[in-house]
Amino acid sequence: MNLSLYSGATGMQAQQMNLNVISNNIANVNTTGYKKNKIEFQDLLYQNPRQSGGQTGAGNVVPTGVEMGNGTKVVSTAKIFTQGQLTQSGEKMDIAIDGTGFFQVEKPDGTEAYTRDGAFKVGPDGQITTADALPLAAGLQIDPEVTNVFVSPTGEVSVETADGTQIIGQLELVRFPNSAGLKATGGNLFIETEASGAPEIGAPGENGFGVLQQGYLEMSNVNVVEEMVNMIIAQRAYEINSKSIQTSDDMLSRVNQLKR
Repeated sequence: MNLSLYSGATGMQAQQMNLNVISNNIANVNTTGYKKNKIEFQDLLYQNPRQSGGQTGAGNVVPTGVEMGNGTKVVSTAKIFTQGQLTQSGEKMDIAIDGTGFFQVEKPDGTEAYTRDGAFKVGPDGQITTADALPLAAGLQIDPEVTNVFVSPTGEVSVETADGTQIIGQLELVRFPNSAGLKATGGNLFIETEASGAPEIGAPGENGFGVLQQGYLEMSNVNVVEEMVNMIIAQRAYEINSKSIQTSDDMLSRVNQLKR
């Protein structure tokens, strides 16, 4: 019965983490470029009072054994990089990725970070940056006399001035062998890890990279109805685990009353 107490406790802890993940997904339902998390569980080690396949004499083999589980644990909260809905914003510096890839930006310490958030701005020095003033790695700069900016689906950036239209640069995308291995650092940013693999840079629309859509933003890929269903399941799982602890406690109480 003590084992059931500890197993139920691990189940309650796991479902609390499950609810944390669900709550974070729901909280970011309107976060541009947000990718939802999926929690994964594994069962813990087993106690084996009787091993299957053991010899009982005269050549007989035990067909099944006795296994007593120790509960569950959380092993992963993986990001799901499915495409979010593209919403038209009308802003010239809003750029959505339709397909695979990340924008590459430079952090203040000089390292690279990656994002699906294409709500870009033009800084005071003309650089194209994120809302947190992190410049694009492409180093594109918009001069004050520019009257309009155009971004093609293949990443070609051109500007319109009094002298006409001219191309000023090329936006590139980055992808990873295992995007789920990227580390989320907040601020809609990811950084490379050993699990993600080395970044591969390419032009939008080529070799499997996504294309760019100017005037659009990629919304979160969180499905609120799905998350609400997951919340109900997590709540019921938490309740039933607490019920197993309560039942074990009732059984122990009954044993204590046998002497009376």
